[in-house]
Amino acid sequence: MNNALPDPAPLAPPLHFNALITPHRSLSSRGFAILIGIVATVNFTAGILFMAQGAWPVFGFCGLEVLLVWWAFRANYRAARAHETVQLSDEELRVRRVDRKGNARAFSFQPYWVRVALREEPDESTHLHLMSHGRELEVAAALSANERADFARALDKALARLRSAPLAEGEGTPQQA
Repeated sequence: MNNALPDPAPLAPPLHFNALITPHRSLSSRGFAILIGIVATVNFTAGILFMAQGAWPVFGFCGLEVLLVWWAFRANYRAARAHETVQLSDEELRVRRVDRKGNARAFSFQPYWVRVALREEPDESTHLHLMSHGRELEVAAALSANERADFARALDKALARLRSAPLAEGEGTPQQA
């Protein structure tokens, strides 16, 4: 990893690339409420039927099952708070990661020296790395293999455009950070 930073503010405009990567969640909050309602209704009905036949302890287990399903989904939604931003300015390529608890770390690269490497594994999975001066950082792990490939192409194009842009008067040559 390259230059881990405390949680800095986002880069100031103009940005040449700005991406927010979040884990995919297929069930919305409304869908979650509907699902829990269905699970609770089915379990409550089953619990009543078992109680009517004299198996009253089953009713408690049905309630426990609803509670466990609710807890598992809430834990999943808490994990969805994690995200990653990748921003490219004239001076810096910054990757900022926020974990599920809200703790943030940032990694900084000098855009003229960083390289984008998409590694394809035999099992068709991919890993996207930013490499500079013998160090590397994996990014976009929350994306699917196809999304990761698209992301790599877009970031590589943005870096190429930045490198080929003429320097403003008085800037001189790019310096290593």
